[in-house]
Amino acid sequence: MPKSNFINWKDIKHFSKSEFECPCCSKVVVSRKLVFMLDVARSLAGVPFNISSGYRCKKHNKQVGGVKNSAHLTGLAVDIEVSDNVSRLKILRALVIVGFNRIGISKGFIHVDVDKTKPNNIWLY
Repeated sequence: MPKSNFINWKDIKHFSKSEFECPCCSKVVVSRKLVFMLDVARSLAGVPFNISSGYRCKKHNKQVGGVKNSAHLTGLAVDIEVSDNVSRLKILRALVIVGFNRIGISKGFIHVDVDKTKPNNIWLY
């Protein structure tokens, strides 16, 4: 991992490195910017952010039906599990406040990424 993307996990209050690893190969590739923005958003939201999907290797991405150019493949995306509307609102509000511009909303999770090769938008699954 490039030095500029090095994450000192001791500086991260709400997450651990293992939350971002691929369940298929246990590899961890994650953007420093993504982790720091998530950590600040988690503090603002006041509710847990359970990462249901972080980095995905190509094999795992295919297994879960991810798109071929998924931001998960480069460590630029996570899915945050959400089970109720109150938490969903708190999480979404915090994500927008810290500057996330790519947010996908489903009944069971919120996708967020910092992939600058894709247009800024909010979408529904």
